[in-house]
Amino acid sequence: MRFVPIPRRTCLATMLAFSAALLAGPAFAAANPAEDFVQDNIHKGLELLNNKQLSTEQRRVQFESFLLGLTDMKRIADFTLGQYRRTASPADLAAFDGAFQNYAVAVYQSYFAKYAGQTLKVTGSQTRAADDFIVATQLLDSSDHSGQQPLEVDFRVRTDAGGKPVVVDFSVAGIWLALEERDQFTSFLGQNNGNIHTLITHLSDLAKQFRGG
Repeated sequence: MRFVPIPRRTCLATMLAFSAALLAGPAFAAANPAEDFVQDNIHKGLELLNNKQLSTEQRRVQFESFLLGLTDMKRIADFTLGQYRRTASPADLAAFDGAFQNYAVAVYQSYFAKYAGQTLKVTGSQTRAADDFIVATQLLDSSDHSGQQPLEVDFRVRTDAGGKPVVVDFSVAGIWLALEERDQFTSFLGQNNGNIHTLITHLSDLAKQFRGG
């Protein structure tokens, strides 16, 4: 079976062992550092992508730097390998981490670039543990008068690495990117004898497609 990349519209459909039932837990809590972290940083990312004074390449480079400071990319990469991470060599894991980072940056930028003119509003959060939060947000478009509900984008924020908040996954309409990627990647590896180098090559090709060549 051919590996099918996650559609751009559902990317977070987008980067942890989630299910749709995850958001059916306790009521959303009062404001917390995770909410402030998402509100401040995602807003900065949208502003960066909307900065027409920068060239396309400058926006790409600056967004990549911004994103890598916001997310725990290695943690996400390791998760997406599923059971294949346990048998991979350190060299293969390092090579995959690099390829995944390149791919993920291209995917995230492609997705958020479509919403660069919109604003992000935090609507609440769920505390899953003392260092684990789901922050719910809406993307608001002031020019949209259709009456449709704003797009909901949720972020999973962890603070278990020295107390610094980092994003470890995000979703659109309850579909979590990292979980989708894990299903896709492990299926692909299962069809290719667990060859991580084949997956690395495929991710490199996908990253080029998301960047338009």
